[in-house]
Amino acid sequence: MSVTREILVDDAATMPELLGSGDAVIREVESAYPDVDFHVRGNRITLSGDDAQVASAATAVDELRSVLAAGVPLTPDIARESVRMLRSVQGVASAAAAASAGKASERPKDVLARSILSTRGRTIRPRTAGQAEYVTAIENHTITFGIGPAGTGKTYLAMAQAVAALQAKRVNRIVLTRPAVEAGERLGFLPGSLNEKIDPYLRPLYDALHDMIDPESIPRLMEAGTIEVAPLAYMRGRTLNDAFIILDEAQNTTREQMKMFLTRLGFGATMVVTGDVTQVDLPGGTQSGLRAASEILEGVDDIAFCRLGADDVVRHRLVSDIINAYAANEDRDGGRPVGQQRRFERRDHHDRTGRERRDRPARPQETARTEEDAE
Repeated sequence: MSVTREILVDDAATMPELLGSGDAVIREVESAYPDVDFHVRGNRITLSGDDAQVASAATAVDELRSVLAAGVPLTPDIARESVRMLRSVQGVASAAAAASAGKASERPKDVLARSILSTRGRTIRPRTAGQAEYVTAIENHTITFGIGPAGTGKTYLAMAQAVAALQAKRVNRIVLTRPAVEAGERLGFLPGSLNEKIDPYLRPLYDALHDMIDPESIPRLMEAGTIEVAPLAYMRGRTLNDAFIILDEAQNTTREQMKMFLTRLGFGATMVVTGDVTQVDLPGGTQSGLRAASEILEGVDDIAFCRLGADDVVRHRLVSDIINAYAANEDRDGGRPVGQQRRFERRDHHDRTGRERRDRPARPQETARTEEDAE
């Protein structure tokens, strides 16, 4: 049954923000409901179409108004994620009904308006339901594993939680570490001092740190030991008390390295381990420590595993499409071996050549050379 519904925005001053620059926000909602006609005039939005579709579209618009009222600037990405979260609650006609059904955590306003850290004139918030669950897990568990593809905010949100914990004096220092493994290339020996050699591997951690702390204060904090950035190899033998510890790119740890890192945990400490098991750069045949830990530690008390997906990607929209395309291709191929196999394929070729040489009869000149060697 076709119906018409009108939404009146009481505060006309918020109408431009609700519509977005160039009407980009409302167009995003409109594209999500192609069977609904949207008409905007003044501070009124009129929806026409199928009864159920109009009700869903009206719920999406009302929820965006709630998100805006909570102080979150609206963008097309925010609108897209808001619609996706609302659609995950099937059969619920309104956000208020979702709350009464015990699903308030799935409301876009509850997720998108949550503040982790306010710094340098901006607020860092989770932008998807998966990210919100990840943030909650870090707050409620001693060790949290954030596993997911690139662009899902695993490291960035963990860093925001670490800085917030330091500012609130829940910890005395932040320790950031990652394994020094190249992504498929061998760069050889790097010039400079030890710090200059390891700097390329730790640069992503520095980048996130500079987004959240005044760059001028970082050298002072590092000199005082309040913030420490070090390769994973330097973790052995240490006990980290009253610290927030982040292990990044954990898929490139070995099983032994992961065990070594996790056993550095001290009193009053929080650990976050992040990685993507689909991007392992270890030599072929080496089991990823992150993959092993997810199998061994699943179900252990006070350890949380948060698995983010393509829906949680907050980079360019194409990143999510690329991740889905690669996943579909690997499913068709039945999966691929973990690690870099090409070097081992060459080794196998040489071994096979050697076996062929040992198995075939010796040539006359080879026999003569063998006799000379024996003499």
